[in-house]
Amino acid sequence: MIAPQDFTAALASFATGVTVVTVREGRDDIGSTVTAFSSVSLDPPMVMVGVAGSSYLSEVLHRRDRWAVTVLAASQRALAGRFAAEGRPSARLLLGGHPHHRGARSEALVIEGGLAALECETRLRIPAGDHVLVVAEVLGVDYAAKEEPLVRVHRRYR
Repeated sequence: MIAPQDFTAALASFATGVTVVTVREGRDDIGSTVTAFSSVSLDPPMVMVGVAGSSYLSEVLHRRDRWAVTVLAASQRALAGRFAAEGRPSARLLLGGHPHHRGARSEALVIEGGLAALECETRLRIPAGDHVLVVAEVLGVDYAAKEEPLVRVHRRYR
């Protein structure tokens, strides 16, 4: 059996991009930092996020099919830390005064200044151990790679 701390330590050496997933929930907006993000298909354009099955974001993604993901720039490290908080993260509170807008297709908040923003519609939810993989079709995309991406490796943002 593999010890959880060994598995975590081994995977910490894999550099990954940092995103924030947001979804509108009634009159509130929920958001969380997600590093388990990947492209899945080009035709149709699809992506996947992996979220902790016990998280509030997972609960909301079971009720709401449309959401957004913002790929963070290196200068947005503080936002990544704020959105990594546990509990019921209110995206508007976590954004504070950071510029954002509501996505036309998803109605989710999109963080301005990110390298890319994708508005998505869930097509498949797959239980995977203590996580849920959410596969979605991309309804709209906006990108402007103005700077380096924010990455996470060895349990630190870089």
